[in-house]
This record gives sequence, structure tokens and C-alpha cells, in this order.
Amino acid sequence: MTQLRDDQETIYVVEPLLPEEASKHRRALNDLALELATVSAELSAALPPAVRAPLSGLVRSMNCYYSNLIEGHDTHPIDIERALRQDFSADREKRNLQLEAVAHIAVQKWIDEGGLMEHPLHPESLRELHRRFCTGLPEDLLVQKDPEGKLLPVVPGQFREGYVRVGRHVPPSPGAVPRLLAHMHRMYRMQGRLGSVLAIACAHHRLVWVHPFTDMNGRVARMVAHAMLRNTVRSEGLWSASRGLARNVGDYKARLEAADATRPGSADGRGALSEARLAEFAQFFLQCCIDQVSFMSGLMRPTELRGRIVDWARQQEVRGVVLKGSDRILRAIVTEGEIERGAVPDMLGVSDRQARKVTARLLELEALASEGPRSPLRPHFPATLASAWMPNLFPEK
Repeated sequence: MTQLRDDQETIYVVEPLLPEEASKHRRALNDLALELATVSAELSAALPPAVRAPLSGLVRSMNCYYSNLIEGHDTHPIDIERALRQDFSADREKRNLQLEAVAHIAVQKWIDEGGLMEHPLHPESLRELHRRFCTGLPEDLLVQKDPEGKLLPVVPGQFREGYVRVGRHVPPSPGAVPRLLAHMHRMYRMQGRLGSVLAIACAHHRLVWVHPFTDMNGRVARMVAHAMLRNTVRSEGLWSASRGLARNVGDYKARLEAADATRPGSADGRGALSEARLAEFAQFFLQCCIDQVSFMSGLMRPTELRGRIVDWARQQEVRGVVLKGSDRILRAIVTEGEIERGAVPDMLGVSDRQARKVTARLLELEALASEGPRSPLRPHFPATLASAWMPNLFPEK
């Protein structure tokens, strides 16, 4: 084991981890935390399980798209879905980004299925998230430059062993990383109901500030936020914080940088860093989350969603893309969550053979999903149909 360079920074350097209870900023932040917890739970409760599961799959691709877009990597959700089917671009750079997206989604799916056994901020959780993500990346993406311009390998799951510079910020020495992360984990997991929601926003900045890995810190920090939102506000993968951050990326990066500021005086809380700047970032982060819940709630209103899907089916029938009766099948599935295949002939007033043709085409277009040839038909939300069914979810391709 090599001895890491350690400048003996104390846990004080990352304080405050939260605006304290007596802070003038805390009441407004608590209000936002309560609002986020409330609207997120309401969205989850409003959607039947048969809709929640396929929607979370689409949101996974969307979340991946926006998180990578923040880093300047643009892989559209349609290309991400192609990559998930092992349909990769012949262009090396595009293929690399598709592989990056596949690795990202695999980690998100693992999180969503309860793979994280420890708190998301536990140092071993951080290492495991980084390891799982980086193990799936091509070699071209596993290098980073140090402050002197030397290329350094990014080792999956390994905390950095050298100094780094991020813009004007010089993160703590590599030897300090484990103790700062241990302190953050200990303090953030002790919070109560509202404090644990506020902790998601504050921990996001502090994790990026510590910069525990040679590279991929932003992606890992957003994965951690995704996991904490799942555990704390019942997000259930139905909305994406990364979409809100990416749509305000200038503000996001500026507020992250502003929260790096040292405390200017005794009127600005306690600790080495500015409480006021941390509170401003937390307010921005929580408001982005609330906006995204509201956006998804609007898209998923049952009557309006059903209307858009049925209108799409009727338009596609006129164009000869789908067969007659597709609109009735989709209306029934969005309303009821699923239908048995044996019910389709009577629903449409056609033969079994014709009913199979209608449903086969909808399955081919991924407008429906089914676990097998005799299993029930269920709704599906592919990226290829998102612009018609859920407009403005992500940019048109």
C-alpha cells in the first residue's frame, strides 16, 4: 500500500454539512423539503403499479441522458435504448458514449432494485457505485489529467491517490478523503424526516467538494442523490432530478462553485465553509426537484395521457403504421393497467388471428410489452414514442 499524501485536514474543513436548526435559512429550506416529500409521494400514489414500472424504465434512460449531458456527453435516449439492445454506432466516439449510458443505466437499475445495502453515502456505497459504473466504461473514458497535465488512470472503485483541481477549487488531500466521507456519512444519516430530505441537497455539494475519485464524481454524486431520493421521498424512479439540473445547467454549476466559498465571518454560520452559499444551493436543488415532480405529474394525468396515446394510435392507423383497433387496445391498457390477450378478439369484434396481428404490431413498435406469448399485455413507454405520448420529456431526435 502506498502512503497517501495527507495534509491533516480536520472534519471542520467540510462543515457546515447542513444549515443548523437556528439558522435564518432553515425554515424556508424545511418548507421546501416538506413540499418535495409531499408531491413526490402524491405522484407515486396516483400512478397504478402497471404504469409505474414501465415509466421508471423510460425515466432511467432520461435520467442517464441528462446526467451525462451535464458532463458534455450527449447520447439521446433513443440511442441509449438502441445500445441496451446491443445496437451500437459504428462511430467509435458515439459507441463509447453509448457504452457509458449502458453502464450508467445498469447502476441505476441496481439502485432501483435495492442493490445498495448500506446508506448511499457510506464510503463503501460510494466505492461500489463508482466501481460498477466505471467497470462498464471503455478504456478511452477511464483517463483523467492531473493539475500538471499528466494522464492518470481512473481505477474503478478506488478513491483518488493524488491532488486535483476543479476550476478554482482544490479539493482536500487524498489522505483526508476517507475521514471526511466517514464524517459526512455519520452526520447525514442521523437527520430526521425533513433533515434527511435537506441532506440530499447539501450532501450533493459536499460530496462534489470532497471529490473522492479521480473522475466521475459528478455522475456518482447524482447517482447518490437518486438513491437518497428513492429512500427518502419515494421517488421510485418516476421523475429525474438530473433533468431539472441539466435544464438549468448554468445555474447548477455556478451555485455548486459558489457553495465552495469559505465562511466570510461569524455572521455566516459555523464551520470553514459558507452556510449562506450552501443554503442557496440547497434551495436551488430542492426547487429543481419539486419542478420535476410537477412536470411529471402533469404529463401523467390519466385522462390527458390516455388522450395523447389514443390520438397517436388513430393518427398511425390513418398512416398505415398500426392496424384498426389499436386505439381501443391502448385505451384499455392505459386505463386498466393490463389486459389478457384472450380478451382482445371480443374487445375488437375480430377473429383471434386478426387480434394477434393488431397486438403484434403494437408489440413490435414497443407501444405494448409482454413477458411472453401468453402473458398479459401491459403499457410500455419507449423513447421512440415519448415525443408524442409525453411531449418535452427530452429533446426531439
